Amino acid sequence: MSGFDAAAEFDRQVRTLLERGHPAAAGMTPEAFGALLEPLRAAVTARAAAMAPPEEGRVPFVLVVTREVVPPERAVALTTLAGRGAPGVVDRTFADGDLARFVPTGEAAPPDARAYALFDVDRGEEFCGAVPEDALAAIAGRGRTPLTIEEGIALITQYPAVLAKNKCFSLGGSRCGDRRVPALWISRNAPKLGWCWAGNPHTWLGMASA
Repeated sequence: MSGFDAAAEFDRQVRTLLERGHPAAAGMTPEAFGALLEPLRAAVTARAAAMAPPEEGRVPFVLVVTREVVPPERAVALTTLAGRGAPGVVDRTFADGDLARFVPTGEAAPPDARAYALFDVDRGEEFCGAVPEDALAAIAGRGRTPLTIEEGIALITQYPAVLAKNKCFSLGGSRCGDRRVPALWISRNAPKLGWCWAGNPHTWLGMASA
């Protein structure tokens, strides 16, 4: 037995989204927002029941709502670092309308649903210092997928401590056709959604996958 209570974790994640204000950001009532997630319960808890409990940098599952429900710029503003209160921000190097251009790559395409679950999520700190393109190739070779912008935001919403000093991560599952790779890092005691070049390594930036 793993000792992991998947049903309790599902409830906690739903509660976190409700308490952090996602229904209002989606223009929905709390009841309607909860109803959006409820159909996932049986399948998620059945699959996750045999998984290991959350540990530093790796978690069994994360509930994700798509940008059609809550746009990324609103969702990141509902995040904080562990033990901090400053809201997450979008880096100013994203021009107006840029985030809408960053869409899931083929291998990271999510289900055709407004909400879904992501399993066996890893912030990918082993790739700190690696060229993002090399990290993406290694992830693909393991049959895993890089996280999208929405998935990365969902991860730090539920597990703020995953985003830590010198253990931040890129989100290679969202691209816009150029060399930019989105990433989440820490700035002024808050999460920041920014981007780095695909060919540039950073010692503090890994590549998250699931």
